[in-house]
Amino acid sequence: MADSRQSSETSRDAAEPDDPKSGSEAADEASLSTEELREQVEAQYDFDDFGASEMAEMTVEEWEAVFDEDSWITGAALLDRVEQELRSNVQRREVFAVIERAGEGENERVVAYSDEGYVIVRPDGSIQGTGTILRDVEPMVALCSMESYDVPDVDEDAGLPHPDAVPEGSGDFGNKMLQVIAGATSLSGVAFILVWFGSIVGLIDIGFAGAIVLTLGFVFLFTGVFLFLTVANARLSDKMRSEQYRNRLRAVGAGTDERPSFMPDDAFEAGGRELEEAMERIHREAIDADEAAAERRLSDDSGR
Repeated sequence: MADSRQSSETSRDAAEPDDPKSGSEAADEASLSTEELREQVEAQYDFDDFGASEMAEMTVEEWEAVFDEDSWITGAALLDRVEQELRSNVQRREVFAVIERAGEGENERVVAYSDEGYVIVRPDGSIQGTGTILRDVEPMVALCSMESYDVPDVDEDAGLPHPDAVPEGSGDFGNKMLQVIAGATSLSGVAFILVWFGSIVGLIDIGFAGAIVLTLGFVFLFTGVFLFLTVANARLSDKMRSEQYRNRLRAVGAGTDERPSFMPDDAFEAGGRELEEAMERIHREAIDADEAAAERRLSDDSGR
């Protein structure tokens, strides 16, 4: 779970950005009708590529004009869109989380959790959560509430891959090409050195060019060795990153039908407030455990 605690319950009202514009611009907006202001905002912003940064630029008046509360999508339809948007982001590896649908009726929730935090989305669009995933999901809920926003199409089973499906590393073609170049460069260096050695023992005569040939030989040879070391380091780094990613997937039970042991199965079935309280309690326990471990390490270090 997350090393630092950041828990909040947000609604669309809390997501409204501060007004960064001047008083004259705000006065001009006030003189426009809601429909005129909505047309102006829709012409200014690309809502197919709308995120947190664009939300921060909007004034309260612009927000209320475009995101009219009566036109918001809520209920099960909103949860469907949020779940689909989340799965799309997870599939593109922009978000790391397990996505689940919990509860039924008024207790229905969309839950996304990882080894660093969690978020719960309610049918009315309000959110409870902590960690970086909370900041990722907040703008998604706002977007999915808009009828004009088209949610990407994804498969129902789209999500995190099974740990065993993660390859050892990426960029294998590039590494092989670099190895070929390194091998050719090293062989060229060895050839130059052999030519220089042949001139020393009298097998061939290259005159005063011997020093240049020897220098080129060492340059090519050292370059080849450097490229081989670069490939080896890249392969090792890829392997370590892949193993770290697989460990994160195992920690959240990705690719399996079972949740991690610390997740409350009964609360997931019930959904609603029971799930929200259970997830908050689990996060608090994880934070307390991390703080206790840090205090023990600090005590051990000071006792040495």
